[in-house]
Amino acid sequence: MSKLIEYLVLFIISFLPPAIYAVWIRNTEKYEREPWRAIFISFLWGATIAIVASLILETVFSIPVYASFGGISASFILAVIIAPFSEELTKPLILSFGAVKKEINELEDGLIYGAAAGLGFSATENLFYSMGFLEYGIEMFIILVIIRTIGGCLLHASATAMTGYGYSRYLMGKGNGIAVYFIIAMMMHSLYNFIVSVNIWGAGISIILAIIFAMAAIKHVRRKIVELDTNKDL
Repeated sequence: MSKLIEYLVLFIISFLPPAIYAVWIRNTEKYEREPWRAIFISFLWGATIAIVASLILETVFSIPVYASFGGISASFILAVIIAPFSEELTKPLILSFGAVKKEINELEDGLIYGAAAGLGFSATENLFYSMGFLEYGIEMFIILVIIRTIGGCLLHASATAMTGYGYSRYLMGKGNGIAVYFIIAMMMHSLYNFIVSVNIWGAGISIILAIIFAMAAIKHVRRKIVELDTNKDL
């Protein structure tokens, strides 16, 4: 029973903050807010299918990398290239499916649904990480969970929102620049992972810089949602 309670607590810790963030992002839009059903579908996709699909891609791509490079170099390539590519490719795919796609009728909608999918992904990722964090003791567990809750969640939301924005622009006839916004999303994700992985400034400063970067990114996304929501001609 104690194990069951432990897993329940870990689930709540992992999923509640991303869910709150999703509500926060959705409510940034004041006019014609997105339906909860489509938000939930995007979040659920990120938390389930996108996670599995990205793991498969990362495994496939990492095999030749680990065969060609040493362990440390391969891990670095996995963190800053393979993972960002695989995750930013699978998370926003839900926007092209009927239940969500039919709700994208404004430019800001892609930002919102992309962020929701990213937050769902981060929720499950947080659950996996938190299970491992327990072995470091309760104090370190709390610190690591806070870092994941702020940095990881906001990064996933803001990066995938970029691809979502590119897709909504395509649907609205504003140009076929999805690939450009996907590259931006991947670069954001890659930069975040690079800051965390490379201990140039010291572990503590690296983490602070990564969190600042994630917070700045989500601030930009929310500002863009407000801007588009109040000016439909953009």
